[in-house]
Amino acid sequence: MRAYSEAYLNDVVENQGKLFDYVAQSFPDMDTEDFINTYMRSKTRISIDKAKAYVNTMDAKELWNYFTETEEYMLKPGKAMEGFVPDWIGEFYAYYQWYFDIPSAEVVKKITVDFLKKAYYGLHDLELDLAVKKVGKV
Repeated sequence: MRAYSEAYLNDVVENQGKLFDYVAQSFPDMDTEDFINTYMRSKTRISIDKAKAYVNTMDAKELWNYFTETEEYMLKPGKAMEGFVPDWIGEFYAYYQWYFDIPSAEVVKKITVDFLKKAYYGLHDLELDLAVKKVGKV
């Protein structure tokens, strides 16, 4: 059993990747990792976990605006992730959550951003579903 209908999957995966990339690219002096951890534990992400159509169909910028307003989130100063890493992490987390039907807050606890930054170089060339299966359910 998957987290929600496969009809939403491609949009959720793509938009979360773009969201993480948008934050990293748009705010180079802010902590992307803190944003990712906060987002994955947020009410916004819970709405996606539960397939709330309104949130599941938002594009990256709409998600960013919705998230910052709903959670009253402000970025913390720090270093932004570079390259394709934030996009891939966003896609990985979205697919992993859907595939194993685990709450996003649990996913980010069990598979840390730090782990994915290191694993990126060995996993990013794989198809996303294969990368998720390779990491496996933890």
